[in-house]
Amino acid sequence: MAEEKEKPPMLDRYRVLDLTDDRGALCGKTLAELGADVIKVERPGGDPSRNIGPFYQDTPNPEKSLNWFAFNLNKRGITLNIETKDGQEIFKRLVKTADFVIESFKPGYLDKLGLGYKALSEVNPRIILTSITPFGQTGPYSSYNASDLITMSMSGYVYICGDSDRPPVRFSSDQSHYQASLQASVGALIAHHYRELSGEGQHVDVSIQESMVWTLCYAPHDWYILKSLEHTREGPLWKRYGVTYRLIWPCKDGYVCYRLLMAQPGAEVMNDLIASMNAEGLGGDMKGMEWTKLSFAEVSQEDINHWEEEIGKYFLRHTKRELHEEAVRQRNVIQPVNTGKDIFESPQLAARDFWVEVEHPELGASLTYPGPYFKSTGTSWQKGHRAPLIGEHNEEVYEKELGFPKEELAILKRENVI
Repeated sequence: MAEEKEKPPMLDRYRVLDLTDDRGALCGKTLAELGADVIKVERPGGDPSRNIGPFYQDTPNPEKSLNWFAFNLNKRGITLNIETKDGQEIFKRLVKTADFVIESFKPGYLDKLGLGYKALSEVNPRIILTSITPFGQTGPYSSYNASDLITMSMSGYVYICGDSDRPPVRFSSDQSHYQASLQASVGALIAHHYRELSGEGQHVDVSIQESMVWTLCYAPHDWYILKSLEHTREGPLWKRYGVTYRLIWPCKDGYVCYRLLMAQPGAEVMNDLIASMNAEGLGGDMKGMEWTKLSFAEVSQEDINHWEEEIGKYFLRHTKRELHEEAVRQRNVIQPVNTGKDIFESPQLAARDFWVEVEHPELGASLTYPGPYFKSTGTSWQKGHRAPLIGEHNEEVYEKELGFPKEELAILKRENVI
């Protein structure tokens, strides 16, 4: 039987010019993994995000940033100074060959360079320009700069992170940038679908603040049901219907995630959990309770505190794995709070070939990266190749694809255009 020919990646025919900094790098990476030819356009000397640590073997070097490796996987890389006249003309030549441009400059910056959407669409009417900025292209805050902490705070997310008796805390890493980048990739692909129907490109405007506000989608639901927005900072707890209950519990070797279950859905699993506790001499007064007749709107905080104290004693006697395996048998919802090591060693991720090995010849090593985040029967994913070195593909793109003579490239390099 003949071997089945491997199907091309989803965006195999398309080219993306990536002008983003670290705020939008994940957008280009996502499109690259889907098969697009993503060309990372850096300033001569390299993008500032190359200096973001940690670094391979703790050696600070713009060619060894693990942050750069992670967010620029599967991209090609060129250098180009778009603030020069020659650089602007070269970029327009690139736009003629491209399908998407993604950028994260301050609103109006590209317009001042003659590279805004209007100018680019005159060069290529099918071009899709996707802009990722803290507050979008319009509105009173559009000209403001902002860090991840600012956009997270102004989205309302930080307000609900932390403990009620302490000030709000920052969510780990630059989550608002990642969320905005993913929404930008979706926005670009929706614009692409429209282009396939109409032949027209468009400008996709992504606000980092809005991308995070959008994730608080439960707020209208709670307002409709409770006539209030109860979600406040409760740390490992959750407050609803006037009572507070625990979500994160310490166990023998870490933490598990679990919440008390009442009414019809929770009755059976609660009885199974209590039976396991009773077998170890715990939760005696919880045996035989009619959980189907209870609800959080009716029980007291004292009742919840007592039940959680008994359950907590049981959890402390067992490991995450023991509790999870027992929960699976009982069809309960006790889940481990995984560490980085737990995730890396996950049998579920291994079974789905989630991790991929990528060769780094310059380091004399291969590094492990997260792989595809969904499976598809109709297409394949881009085969992993490491992030580009500074100007690695200048010759390939400028000379072989755009037709620049070597002599002219030498002059452009000397004049700091590339």
